[in-house]
Amino acid sequence: MCGTITVQRYVDDILRPHVGPFLNGLSGAIFQQENARPHTTRVAEDCLRHFQMLPWPARSPDLSPVELVWDQLKRQMPSCHSVHDLELAVQGLWAHLPQDNIRCLINSMPDRVAACIAAGGGPTCY
Repeated sequence: MCGTITVQRYVDDILRPHVGPFLNGLSGAIFQQENARPHTTRVAEDCLRHFQMLPWPARSPDLSPVELVWDQLKRQMPSCHSVHDLELAVQGLWAHLPQDNIRCLINSMPDRVAACIAAGGGPTCY
């Protein structure tokens, strides 16, 4: 998405059209988002009130698998001289990202959450 993600854009362009329908199709799904400002507002929380949420501990290590995927992509990023070049590079890398890597990250979530709880929301071995 281009531009700044405001609370209203987050709700109107991400949560309602994509996240809500996706979660409705997953029995027992638990949704997690970080503490970015658009995620923590009453408007966003109200939009997600029908879904089970995993709170994001304030002092936690990064529990989001997508952040680890972004890290993998950043390590492979070529030097880009324009936004267009950057978009093409990210799309190309994303399209060729091994699904086994993503699956492993997702499957590690129960252990990550347990380690975070055991550490009282502090740093873990992850």
